[in-house]
Amino acid sequence: MRDGSPDAIVVGAGLAGLVATHELVKAGKRVLVLEQENRANLGGQAFWSLGGLFFVDSPEQRRMGIKDSRELAWQDWQGSAGFDRLEDDPDGSPGEDVWPRRWAEAYVDFAAGEKRDYLHELGLKSVPMVGWAERGAADPQGHGNSVPRFHLTWGTGPEVVRIFEEPVLAGEAAGLVSFAFRHRVDELVVEDGAVVGVRGAVLEMSTAERGVASSREVVDTFELRAPAVIVTSGGIGGNHDLVRETWPTERMGAAPEHLISGVPAHVDGRMLAISEAAGARLANRDRMWHYTEGIHNWDPIWPAHAIRIIPGPSSLWLDAHGRRFPAPNYPGCDNLGTMRAILATGYDYSWFVLTQSIIEKEFALSGSEQNPDITEKDFRVLLRERLSKGAPGPVEAFKEHGEDFVVADNLSDLVAGMNELARGPQLSLEEMEAMITARDREVDNDFSKDAQLMLVHNARRSRTDKLVRVAKPHKLLDPDNGPLVAVRLNILTRKTLGGIATDLDSRALSPSGEPVPGLYAAGEVAGFGGGGVHGYNALEGTFLGGCIFSGLKAGRAVARGVVG
Repeated sequence: MRDGSPDAIVVGAGLAGLVATHELVKAGKRVLVLEQENRANLGGQAFWSLGGLFFVDSPEQRRMGIKDSRELAWQDWQGSAGFDRLEDDPDGSPGEDVWPRRWAEAYVDFAAGEKRDYLHELGLKSVPMVGWAERGAADPQGHGNSVPRFHLTWGTGPEVVRIFEEPVLAGEAAGLVSFAFRHRVDELVVEDGAVVGVRGAVLEMSTAERGVASSREVVDTFELRAPAVIVTSGGIGGNHDLVRETWPTERMGAAPEHLISGVPAHVDGRMLAISEAAGARLANRDRMWHYTEGIHNWDPIWPAHAIRIIPGPSSLWLDAHGRRFPAPNYPGCDNLGTMRAILATGYDYSWFVLTQSIIEKEFALSGSEQNPDITEKDFRVLLRERLSKGAPGPVEAFKEHGEDFVVADNLSDLVAGMNELARGPQLSLEEMEAMITARDREVDNDFSKDAQLMLVHNARRSRTDKLVRVAKPHKLLDPDNGPLVAVRLNILTRKTLGGIATDLDSRALSPSGEPVPGLYAAGEVAGFGGGGVHGYNALEGTFLGGCIFSGLKAGRAVARGVVG
């Protein structure tokens, strides 16, 4: 630090850490950022994201004819979150959902107000077509988005990172920011009940590329002090043991035996226990957001590297026995509801069955590296990839090389290929043929008693969905739409919905509900705010926004000198 000791230490150089640092730099404060990985990993998991952001009543929505409002968004958030831990605990401490609910209402206000202007002033732009994620469980007061709200960043995750990284690096050049890479925090220093610094280990130098697992060899130790410590270390998705340890078996079913990772190995959740040992309360540890549509990456970067299929609504979703999931467990509707249905079968995988026509229009792959046209902001490539015949290049690459894909010209060969990949029961060709034939008969009319086809027809009323996202209904066994495609879907670890309880200034709270002096938390380690702003479910496009909002709150509070 060029001009003395820091005003704040930020633990973690992911998106929430960069946002908090940016706000502190704007206020002229000195910041020391600690990160257990090397400089190549600035931005953390946000870099790998698709860059989806949840805005409410945006110009993009209005241009697409979408009528949204703060009131509708708050209705959807409450229905999805299902906050039910609002009563004081027997020991008098506030219920675990008291602060998350306050955070949720503040976040919806942010998404309907300051958020878009705040980001656009930093240079962020959105793709004009608004996506419809988590379409819901068929109840206006239940889970899901009533309207499309998923705003894709032009430049995906790297662009979301860039708009905060650049001013932070300018702060580094000006002497306000210092980075200590390969510094792993093992303890928060507590004196007289206040957090006054950190202790930890210096890991050996690493030249590993972004996301690649690095050495844990310790070469030194450190102790550093500051009036405020902001923990922004992320979630637990790279630590499968911790995921299984906290898995909500009573609510979701047995933890999957086979898990694949949607985040790098260093997303280990270590700072949760470390913060708890320093006096912070951990709330809603049993809430998490892992995806049901995971596929093994044929070209992996980190261990057990997984990619999520972001599906349109037309693929048939079958359980391990080959039985079709009932409503509302259709693609893109109710992630955790379908998770429960999958695990209830006694197996930890499921299937998509679809056609080439569907994969061309409806399959998107989550991740910046799987969407090079949008990530690299190449409009000509975007038009060629998304509007011309054929699936986008990365999707075709998975279809050709991915271990979870089966492609066949007829149903008999498709089922035989599925049975080779099955980790459970063998599928019956006769039962599959009867089920698909019955479904195909429903396509002869523009109306149907098939609930999934009703969903597809409703989806195509959205301009975005009809243009680029949802295939025209057709018979799956019609060879003109072939070949047939089957995809084995695995459980992919991703987000922690619970974490360090915080007030609306991102101050970490003790079990009694009082602020822990000197300690703040933001991002996924804080359940994206309050210890669980999403409640039980997420509306999607809300994770990056949660990092931004809680990081902003932490940085501004420390800059104002808000203490316990």
